[in-house]
Amino acid sequence: MSTLVRCYISVLIIPLEVAIPNSTTAARSEFEIRVVDEETEQPIAVRMHLKDSRGRRRRIAGGVNWGDHFTFFHKLVLKLPPGHYSFEMERGCEYYRRTGNFTIEPGAEDHTVVRMKRFVDMKNEGWWSGDLGVARQPRHIKLVMLAEDLHVVPTITWDNHRELEEDGETLSSEAVRFDDDRFFQLLAGQDRRRSGTVTYFNLEAPLKLTGVFDEYPSPVEFLKLSRKHPHAHATIENPLSWDTPVWLASRMIGSVGLLPSTLGMRGNLRSLESGKTYDRKVYPPPHGMGQAVQDIYYHILNSGLKLPCVASSGSGIVSNPAGYNRVYVHLDGEITYDKWWEGLHAGRVVVTNGPLLRPSVKGHAPGHTFQADVGETVRLPIDLRLATRDSVDYLEIVQNGTVTHTIHLDEWAAKHGRLPELEFQQSGWFLVRAISNHPESYRFASTGPYYVEIGGTPRISKNSARFFLDWLHERVHKIERKDPKQYREVIRYHRAARQFWRQQLDRANVE
Repeated sequence: MSTLVRCYISVLIIPLEVAIPNSTTAARSEFEIRVVDEETEQPIAVRMHLKDSRGRRRRIAGGVNWGDHFTFFHKLVLKLPPGHYSFEMERGCEYYRRTGNFTIEPGAEDHTVVRMKRFVDMKNEGWWSGDLGVARQPRHIKLVMLAEDLHVVPTITWDNHRELEEDGETLSSEAVRFDDDRFFQLLAGQDRRRSGTVTYFNLEAPLKLTGVFDEYPSPVEFLKLSRKHPHAHATIENPLSWDTPVWLASRMIGSVGLLPSTLGMRGNLRSLESGKTYDRKVYPPPHGMGQAVQDIYYHILNSGLKLPCVASSGSGIVSNPAGYNRVYVHLDGEITYDKWWEGLHAGRVVVTNGPLLRPSVKGHAPGHTFQADVGETVRLPIDLRLATRDSVDYLEIVQNGTVTHTIHLDEWAAKHGRLPELEFQQSGWFLVRAISNHPESYRFASTGPYYVEIGGTPRISKNSARFFLDWLHERVHKIERKDPKQYREVIRYHRAARQFWRQQLDRANVE
């Protein structure tokens, strides 16, 4: 039976009023909040957004503050001036959001208990959450992961601006396991420049990137260095990065950010690097950036490249909470750090910043390739489970980069979670996405792609190969030419990329 949850829960919290003689309006009062899981009554960690009566965000001593929120485990004493306060409380995507308000009188002391209710347990269905863009302080990672209900966080501790900082933790290539089924590792890093951002995972030691900000040396040089590490994984953080066609052509990229850190909780966030522009008339705000990123990813798939999609919050670099953009990986049996990465490499993924999709096609998770002989028709029924605490406006099936079916939720629910059956007479791919027309930001979820190969040949589109060739032509004119020797070293990778995309154009089997 499919699951559909669309529900809002609001909790009104009004503490007892305790008057203390001789209090003054300048005195701060203490109000203690305790948080437990509603079903188990066990203490849990949460994220909280707190505002005073004038709508100003409050930072709280004793909590781990970041952006417009703070996290804490189970119990926190709020030392605040008298007044009226409102809050939102969250614990990842699988719990209902709690909202409420309270009033503090001068000198008052009181407490309240907030019970957070889970509406879906993804790990019980084999889906395990991760965030590939967390750069928070190592000493806070455990608390942040608990508060956001994340299971895998390879934490970014080095980049072009900073060398590895131990921060009181032992930093090694080994993943740290805690709370039975959660893992973090403290050696992820980023090459973040005007050409874009590549994020590196599972290296045995950091790359020497400190002070490298310009075109030289080419980011491809560091991709090559990363290949010396047996378990290295490199991600294009944002497909709008100028050097995306070059990095793809290197064949050293392991995944692509379909939910990059520039897609923020309160709207699109300014990127730390420049990137390829997109037509705001075709992709108008506030949803245009997210739609442009998706279309680039679809060009990648149409070019015959099987790369899984991933997600990164950028928390610690941008204002997003950790896990706001997250990737779920499907596993059979118990989770381990290595198994989670194996599942990601295989493309058994769903990315989301809200809706929770669990697809199955003939018993297979995303990433699976269905094979057939020439002349055969491949028919694929899609089963889908959806759970969400925010409204979802509709579901879409994207087939070879084009939306072929739009399904409203009442229609989908009436068919007990079954989507239209797809047919393929030629090689191709498809995925399912859930869209929410949120007024501030682009909220959606997407399965990873499923693939169909007829006659053992992938789909390669001429239009998509030309798309990246045109992009390369535009990019080359922006390369700095201050030093002729350095320019020659950099431009050779762009020439190699041009050769790769011309070969893809020659190999193309569809328009």
